[in-house]
Amino acid sequence: MGKRYFCDYCDRSFQDNLHNRKKHINGVQHQRARKAWFDLFRDAATTLTEEQDKKVCRKFQQTGRCDFGNNCRFSHMSEEDLERLKLQAEAEERRAKEKGTSGKDYGIDAPIDLWLSKRKKQNKPVPINSSSERDETEVSDFHLPPGLPDLQNLPPSLRPPSSRTWNFPSNIEWG
Repeated sequence: MGKRYFCDYCDRSFQDNLHNRKKHINGVQHQRARKAWFDLFRDAATTLTEEQDKKVCRKFQQTGRCDFGNNCRFSHMSEEDLERLKLQAEAEERRAKEKGTSGKDYGIDAPIDLWLSKRKKQNKPVPINSSSERDETEVSDFHLPPGLPDLQNLPPSLRPPSSRTWNFPSNIEWG
């Protein structure tokens, strides 16, 4: 029988060899199915600009249906649909600005820096009471998942190490 190749976009399988795979991937059905899949994840602003650039499909406007369906090069959206899409795009843009993740305002590396700074703010160290010889408040980067007991209620073997336990003399040579 041999190996079978399954295409997730087209929901089809066929004998897996180089010729069949190339033929399928370059085929019209696969290209349309792949485009339809990725179109599901486009934002409203991109869809709006593409639909505004297209002319209105006369056949769809007259009869309410088009033989080409989603593959038609003309727009099947009415003025009300375009207005709803515009409102949706504005709402998405507002949400992105509220979150501070609008990629248009930053350079290539800025979103990573922005994410790191937000994470640093969210993961501020929490003071931990250690019950060793001295009762001091230490700062740790260790956080327990929600729902688990406090660190003070854990047995000593399960408590995270404190900064005092990792202090080594500076004059030790390691080699």
